[in-house]
Amino acid sequence: MQAIEQSFQVTYKFKVYFTEHLFASTNLTFIDGLNLSEKGVIKKLLIFIDASLVTANSELCALINSYFHIHSDKINLVTTPITIQGGEQVKNNPEYVEEILKAINNYGIDRHSYTVAIGGGALLDMVGYASAIAHRGIRHVRIPTTVLSQNDSGVGVKNSINYFHKKNFLGTFVPPFAVFNDYTFLETLSLRDWRAGIAEAIKVALIKDVSFFQYIVANAANLVNRDKQAMQYLIYRCAEMHLAHIASGDPFEMGSSRPLYFGHWAAHKMEYLSGYEIRHGEAVAAGIALDATYSLLKQMITKEEWVQILDLLKAIGFTLYYPEMRVKENDANTYPNIFSGLIEFREHLGGQLTIMLLSAIGKGCEVHEMDFDLIAQAIDLLEKNQ
Repeated sequence: MQAIEQSFQVTYKFKVYFTEHLFASTNLTFIDGLNLSEKGVIKKLLIFIDASLVTANSELCALINSYFHIHSDKINLVTTPITIQGGEQVKNNPEYVEEILKAINNYGIDRHSYTVAIGGGALLDMVGYASAIAHRGIRHVRIPTTVLSQNDSGVGVKNSINYFHKKNFLGTFVPPFAVFNDYTFLETLSLRDWRAGIAEAIKVALIKDVSFFQYIVANAANLVNRDKQAMQYLIYRCAEMHLAHIASGDPFEMGSSRPLYFGHWAAHKMEYLSGYEIRHGEAVAAGIALDATYSLLKQMITKEEWVQILDLLKAIGFTLYYPEMRVKENDANTYPNIFSGLIEFREHLGGQLTIMLLSAIGKGCEVHEMDFDLIAQAIDLLEKNQ
């Protein structure tokens, strides 16, 4: 037998920028962040923007056009920003991916050009996925416009769409070229979307940083009341911890562990069972409550810790129990139901079932088995304590 062994390493580097008024004529953060240093070459830029942003700010597209007209000696905006519907629906319908690919083809966007997605996490996921498969990878730039995407999904390395009624079934691990977090985009968010992203910060605090959890507890009222300083710190710290985790050893999830998916096995299924009426952050908050309650019943955390967790989630305004958690008698042994989320969670990654629970506030603990009866008891306890 003969074999040739191949081994090589690829280094990925990208920056997450924090700014305000990104497209003000005097703000060079975006231009400098693309590092447009190749003399004599004007690279192309194709922008896709969440329709809800255009509705909230009718002058936004004109502002973007003006910005790139001023800087046309450095980069070529090939057309006015293309408006795309945002929200989870953009990941459920393959026609949106087709729309992105057609635009990439029609405007001659190549691997030295850039696609830019401006919007929430779902839009960023979908545009990033289309960019990753076009020409085997076009540089994509993210401009997250929700709390959740600025502190979590938008700063990561994953791109995806939903398929076969499963969350993120099709996707890639392709880091963005750069991420630009512009706080001013958050100012037009509804309170519901504003607080939804706080769930991801609570998640990472619970499994990694007790002092960050205590910060969120102390600033819960400020965060709900849209205090700028409190939210800016929350986003920065959460993004910082997310990026540190990516760099810590398994950025492309080749193993069986996904610590940052604490609370997510149930969350993803609840989203689907609700027809995506439950926002991702809302589902994550309920998933955190469920797994924290399960951790209590397994005697992994104290009742005092459990009460602190639930009290914080309630203080932010989250619902802790949804009917979608319930397994009806007629579907107890068939799909879909909340328990199928565990099966799909393992199936998505492969290997051994690995679920993150809590051994203390600020300390996650992985387990490889989940007791369905105990989950049902946790659901009962949540319903009583919502």
